[in-house]
Amino acid sequence: MSILVTGGAGYIGSHTCVELLNEGYQIVVLDNFYNSKPQSIKRIKELTGKDFPFYECDILDREGLRKVFKENNIDCVIHFAGLKAVGESVKIPLKYYYNNVTGTIVLCEVMAEYGCKNIVFSSSATVYGMPKKMPMTETDPVDIAGITNPYGRTKLMIEEMLRDVYRSDNEWNIALLRYFNPIGAHESGKLGEDPNGIPNNLMPYISQVAIGKLPVLSIYGDDYPTHDGTGVRDYIHVVDLAKGHVKAVEWINLKKGVDAFNLGTGTGYSVLDLVNSFSKVNDIKINYKIVGRRAGDIAVCYSDPAKAKEVLGWTAQLGIDDMCRDTWRWQKLNPNGFDE
Repeated sequence: MSILVTGGAGYIGSHTCVELLNEGYQIVVLDNFYNSKPQSIKRIKELTGKDFPFYECDILDREGLRKVFKENNIDCVIHFAGLKAVGESVKIPLKYYYNNVTGTIVLCEVMAEYGCKNIVFSSSATVYGMPKKMPMTETDPVDIAGITNPYGRTKLMIEEMLRDVYRSDNEWNIALLRYFNPIGAHESGKLGEDPNGIPNNLMPYISQVAIGKLPVLSIYGDDYPTHDGTGVRDYIHVVDLAKGHVKAVEWINLKKGVDAFNLGTGTGYSVLDLVNSFSKVNDIKINYKIVGRRAGDIAVCYSDPAKAKEVLGWTAQLGIDDMCRDTWRWQKLNPNGFDE
């Protein structure tokens, strides 16, 4: 079975490529390096000892996609490619809608041309908007009006579009994977998160403070109704998340139609929990300061991953200490990310 991984050089995509190759799948990788580096592809091959075709191509490039499908017998697509920064999406919404939504339309049209009707979509917990209860389950209502940013709205639009594709043609098999907060790195230290510029996410910011690239971590609010006053989120190790995609491919192979799954641990950790764990397991002090809350942030957000366990046979295995230890190993070995 040959799987096309769009955005396969990125953070989650690269770890998923490793897990797929380790499970014996053949892969074809596509990436435009907008938010990733060519060295990632090299590292995937080093870690697995396996080669695979790679195409530097954008999902909006219809002829480029046709070339990929023409030259390879693709059975399934794992679709990571897309713009993903929440703050940036507020500033340049049209670029997000065009790239994420239109790009997925082009991809699906080309897939259909070549008879490939199996897709695992990289969605997000942002589709739940401002949740009214915890933990969040797949049966909770998703309403585009309740989503607070264009990035999240593109994810829900794509989910609904893919459901409509299935309604129009039941030969499609579609897994919608709603991620919570992926952190960590491959245990080898060869793959990890390498954000462009100042990180948007908490864990890479912590690790860059730890290594001295950034002076201090700002914690936005310590007066939330949580055990230590800081916001609580569901953090998941990126390797666990990658393995969830392998399980989704197995599920799709059984011709299961379309369904959505939360990929999280089901446990909420606060910002200070993460900082304290990072300090403890790596024996390093993290400079931080408390500042005011950010508009739109909520106190608590975590998943109920029971459906993924029951249907996909998947559960997260790695805890917060593993996430912090593996992140620091990656950062220490790669102080400038993939720039060798």
